[in-house]
Amino acid sequence: MIIVDTTKRLNTADGILQAHFELTINDSEFLTLFGPSGAGKTTLMRLIAGLETPDSGRIEVDGEVWFDSELKINLPPQKRSVGFVFQDYALFPTMNVRQNLLFAAENNSGRKYVDTLLEMTELTSLATRLPATLSGGQKQRVALARALVRNPKILLLDEPLSALDPAMRQKLQDELMVIHNRLRVTTLLVSHDIAETVKLSDRLAAIEMGHVNRVCAPIEFFTAHTLSGKLQLIGEVLKIEEEAPVVIVTLLVGSSIVRTVVSHDEGEKLRLGEHALISVKAFNPIVIPLNEK
Repeated sequence: MIIVDTTKRLNTADGILQAHFELTINDSEFLTLFGPSGAGKTTLMRLIAGLETPDSGRIEVDGEVWFDSELKINLPPQKRSVGFVFQDYALFPTMNVRQNLLFAAENNSGRKYVDTLLEMTELTSLATRLPATLSGGQKQRVALARALVRNPKILLLDEPLSALDPAMRQKLQDELMVIHNRLRVTTLLVSHDIAETVKLSDRLAAIEMGHVNRVCAPIEFFTAHTLSGKLQLIGEVLKIEEEAPVVIVTLLVGSSIVRTVVSHDEGEKLRLGEHALISVKAFNPIVIPLNEK
């Protein structure tokens, strides 16, 4: 179990923010930090990793104290069992795929684990390639494998898939889910993508203005009330067309386009670019804006 109770003074675009993060993360859990830009999601990850120092508080991981302001404990990043995957991959350009992983290995056990990770991330055939010759998706898999070489207690993912096209993003989401289920490493993901959050996460922690406002199941957070539909999808509203007496709504669900009919009253609640929940019950779709209170 990971227990975080820290404060940190943040400089944001809106001025000084006094952040106070209180969060408990269960063993083997996949938890997503969700919230607007500048809310403190990445800062919280960096505090856990030791890349930034809290002003006060405590961070405890499986009974081991990583930071305690009163006891003057602050383990350096290399002493914390953390794997961090950055948005920009951060691969060594002069090392091939295998060498990037070997460099991260601490000992012989880690070096022996490299081949397993290459196979798990479908990189075995690319092991001798340099990063410059790889696609974005391949680079991200290398970064993920490298983060796992040391068998970390926590895997931190800072929007790792945001730069990829929708098809590759979905593929890597599937791979990430398989790897998490296989290794059961406690995972924290920063994401702005609703579908990705719902697909991958056990729980969601809503971060706003430097505080954890709510922790719950993703679908509970994104839906204003529970529906009994057998099929539920989340999509981005692309087009709203008036065709009296109904409204035709076009949504992007993953990489697929979905068109459906809603009533005029339902259509008035939808906004272009926002996300909506599509619930199908008895073959009649119900489309509800996710921000409806």
